[in-house]
Amino acid sequence: MTRSKLALSTTLAAIGLTSSLAFVSTAHADYPEQDIRLIIPYGPGGATDIIFRLVSQEAEQHLGASIVPVNMAGAGATLGSRNVKDATPDGYTLLGSHDTIALSKLAGTVDYSYDAFEPIALLTQTINIATTYEGHPVESAAGIADYVRENPGQVRFSMIPSSTDHFFWAQFFQEAGIDMADVRLVGYPDTGQQVSALMAKEVDFAMFNLPSGGAFYEDGTFKPLGIAHPERLDNMPDVATLREQGIEMDHSTSRGIFAPKGTPQEVVDAVAEAYGQALENEQVQSRIENEFGSVVRFLAGDDYQAFLDENEAALSAAAENIEFQN
Repeated sequence: MTRSKLALSTTLAAIGLTSSLAFVSTAHADYPEQDIRLIIPYGPGGATDIIFRLVSQEAEQHLGASIVPVNMAGAGATLGSRNVKDATPDGYTLLGSHDTIALSKLAGTVDYSYDAFEPIALLTQTINIATTYEGHPVESAAGIADYVRENPGQVRFSMIPSSTDHFFWAQFFQEAGIDMADVRLVGYPDTGQQVSALMAKEVDFAMFNLPSGGAFYEDGTFKPLGIAHPERLDNMPDVATLREQGIEMDHSTSRGIFAPKGTPQEVVDAVAEAYGQALENEQVQSRIENEFGSVVRFLAGDDYQAFLDENEAALSAAAENIEFQN
């Protein structure tokens, strides 16, 4: 049994999700009676869109109703989240999103965060990686702090303002003991331009992951310096975690399902169970891990709530070192 399967099976057992038909028939016999809309607050074709569609297609087989993905991009992913937040809490409008919910609140874009929703389940995580270009003198994430001290005010870090990597570096600087005054943060509008900038050596460091940087790690264009995850990645077994290097942080894009506040608990549990069973499918697991460079991590109920609380606390601490422009 793979690590992801073992963790998934343990979590399912812990929350008592053993039989979809038995649970639905006893807890909420009438749900679902119609198609379910899953709002994805991004355009089609990206990793977030594809992963939610992949898992939802399998989940609907266990839920007994169609789950219809609806792309609703705009306003920094808040158009879709607001649509779900304000929807009728009947289980027929759900949100597939990630850390951007908390990031938008911390950046001042919206006035709500995770607590505006009923959290259903964490599905996957895409683990982030501190990265530089091949030939750069720094060989590990632990070496970044010394390099900054040796070159104060000259070391350049790329980021998309108010996005995941902006918070990544703020948290990294805290944990690595780097003074924000000694670094230069260089903003870019998207990941593609960050890739080009690192290739051109316009910046020293960037935060990528396997979907955005995998091909460049493989061909030697980029050098991974540290994995922001408790364990090394199967795809990169020789790259040490940040924790192994004395930097106590984890960081990922953590994708989960949310419902409007007030959605009945039995509906929340039924949806969580269906997605949990979907993630037991070996083909689904394989595609998530091998095609999208992500890991399966299923959490539901109190476990998911605790995860979100810890996630928001870490992001809030990092936000104290960020100057936002609204």
